[in-house]
Amino acid sequence: MFDNLSGKFGDIFERLRRRGALSESDVNDALREIRLALLDADVALPVVKDFVAKVREQAVGAEVLRSVTPGQMVVKIVNDALIEALGGMTVPLNLNAPAPLPILMVGLQGSGKTTTSGKIALRLKTRERRKVLLASLDTQRPAAQLQLEQLAQRAEVTSLPIIAGQPPLQIANRAMDTARRESYDVVILDTAGRLSIDLALMEEVKAIRAAVNPVETLLVVDAMTGQDAVTTATAFNEAVNITGIVLTRLDGDARGGAALSMRSVTGAPIKLIGQGEKLDALDEFNPERIAGRILGMGDIVGLVEKAAETIDKVEAEKLAKKMAKGKFDLEDYAAQLRQISKMGSLSGILGLLPGIGKMKQQIENANLDQTVFKRHIAIINSMTPGERRAPDIMKASRKKRVAAGSGTSVQDVNKLLKQFDDMATMMKRMNKMGGPEAMMRQMQAAMGGAKGGRKPF
Repeated sequence: MFDNLSGKFGDIFERLRRRGALSESDVNDALREIRLALLDADVALPVVKDFVAKVREQAVGAEVLRSVTPGQMVVKIVNDALIEALGGMTVPLNLNAPAPLPILMVGLQGSGKTTTSGKIALRLKTRERRKVLLASLDTQRPAAQLQLEQLAQRAEVTSLPIIAGQPPLQIANRAMDTARRESYDVVILDTAGRLSIDLALMEEVKAIRAAVNPVETLLVVDAMTGQDAVTTATAFNEAVNITGIVLTRLDGDARGGAALSMRSVTGAPIKLIGQGEKLDALDEFNPERIAGRILGMGDIVGLVEKAAETIDKVEAEKLAKKMAKGKFDLEDYAAQLRQISKMGSLSGILGLLPGIGKMKQQIENANLDQTVFKRHIAIINSMTPGERRAPDIMKASRKKRVAAGSGTSVQDVNKLLKQFDDMATMMKRMNKMGGPEAMMRQMQAAMGGAKGGRKPF
């Protein structure tokens, strides 16, 4: 989502770093470009003006202009200002209230409100160990109640039984009564949305809010709507005093302005972000990490957390031992691809690495993503166990059979075998050098020697 903005910021800062000493006019030129980049990213004009003013106030000071690395100082100032604009710190869901704790979900139709209700239910069940009840108050959209019921089944939580013809306010009261009787910790109330903000929608939400007194009133906003998202957030905030925002579709190709405008416009923190269609594709919103990604600094902590959540530790250790012994085969390679696939798209993983922006763009242009992983797994699955363990026996007739069985071409099979062969060769070299750790030590020693004995790290 932030790729375009990140690319523009990267170009601006690269020019600043190259100049060495900076004059006030250099900083002003950079700020003009930052202003245009933010406006192009659909950030609200008042937010842009405030942001640029804060950066200018600090960036044109004598301390910055006379520092050893003024370019880096400006980057730090922009980074700090971005973090502040995004909310400053992570604000988790408020779960410090007596059970049953009501969470009211509001927003326009099509924002992903119902799906987000299911995602939050799964998150609270698995991470917080809470007993969750889902209740749909959406009597406007056909099959909305059935959709939430199906999401509840997938998340393995309870959904309130549907009673045809019951109005939203009665459903809300029934949900709270059920939760009290059956000792639920959290009740998630999914209200109806409309195609646009109207008086009937607001009055309905106000009545429900007054009846259940929610601990959290979460506004679900589609990040793809740009400036309209800010208008929606303002209207809901004035009507029902939202306590938090959930931004959906951050994995899309929107320009990112909604995320940068929300906190400043509403005063309510962005608490959660949806980054995919799967029920587990919901994360806490971390301003520091998002700012790092916008400025091309990556999010290594996020990458480690994602790996810890998805990668099977036992399988990874087995694989590491086989690789250390030089006994890595195509079955192991397929297992490795499946583990990586669980972490999401390759471009998404690369987005978490620092300084990877241009390389990420090249990889996306080459369409090197999940499709390649799936193709490689399909090819390996079409091989016999003997062929997977000993790829050297793959001759022309075997390649034709595997290509036909996997729905690929012989060229695809050859590419996979070549890639695997390169990996195997690299592992053999590493083992001869005493393993990865020894190889790194030798590289560091060589670099240190080239620089008069100084160690590079």
